[in-house]
Amino acid sequence: MNALPNLVYRLTLTAALGTVLGTVTSVHASMIERPEVRAFAAEISIRHEIPEEEVRAILADARHVPEVIERATRPAERLTWQRYRPIFLTPERVEQGVEFWSRNEALLGEVADRYGVDPEIIVAILGVESRYGMHRGQHRVIDALATLAFDFPRRAGFFRSELEAYLLLAREEGFDPTEPTGSYAGAMGKPQFIASSYRAYAVDHSGNGRRDLFNDPGDALASVANYLAVHGWRRGEPLAARVTVTGAGWRELAAPLNRPVRVTHTAASLREAGVAVPPGIAPETRLALIALEGEEGVEHWITHRNFYAVTRYNHSALYAMAVHQLAGEIMEARRQ
Repeated sequence: MNALPNLVYRLTLTAALGTVLGTVTSVHASMIERPEVRAFAAEISIRHEIPEEEVRAILADARHVPEVIERATRPAERLTWQRYRPIFLTPERVEQGVEFWSRNEALLGEVADRYGVDPEIIVAILGVESRYGMHRGQHRVIDALATLAFDFPRRAGFFRSELEAYLLLAREEGFDPTEPTGSYAGAMGKPQFIASSYRAYAVDHSGNGRRDLFNDPGDALASVANYLAVHGWRRGEPLAARVTVTGAGWRELAAPLNRPVRVTHTAASLREAGVAVPPGIAPETRLALIALEGEEGVEHWITHRNFYAVTRYNHSALYAMAVHQLAGEIMEARRQ
């Protein structure tokens, strides 16, 4: 991290600390007086050699947000495909995707070539995640993560890890951790990376010494592409195809919809189970099978390795299908 962002960060942190120490009532209203939060601050201080008062100053600004718990309890990915699809597959989002592509065509082509990821998928992910950067979430990231870390027992361990990663990310990238807003789960920036993914997969495409997923379109596009490339994306290969089924043998082979869809079956084994895999697909090809509750009944789809890569970005087959179909509609609209 270069000196100037680090200086700005420390000045901001010092000011925040002064406010915390000088306003007892605001501290009392925050989460910092809770024993588990203080213990967390001490652990972070020891583990990363950060002055404990710095960590406490940040956490003193965190607030419990009931809506975050409500959203985490009922995520959109638990909907049926019939209800999930209309959220993301709209004429407006397709039109916005075409416009975004046109504005960033040269940059998008450069990123697609560098990372070997199809450009329509990069655009579609930004479309699903944040409407191409226009809607990045309304909750402060520090509030969302602190709320889930200390008041959402079912996944408290995960979100405490993400809160830790977020505090480290802010130091590394030189921003004030009390300022960014994001999703109810603490995802942030144009591509809605959680903190651990930001630290692991974000890239400085513009070469200015910072990985800025909030304001730099090149960094955002390249980071999405890098994430997919690291998780096995192969340019030009398919994601999914709709198929028909017969009998009941396919049911045992259908993948869960709420986790990465691994290609655990061969085309031959799916055919034997009654799945009408297209004849052009070789018997040894690795595939998966998913069943979605659509408007006209159950839809059956075979999915490929690229579909799996998208479900690593978001562990939902519904999400990956929305990306797949939005990408297709954007491409079709560009051809008109």
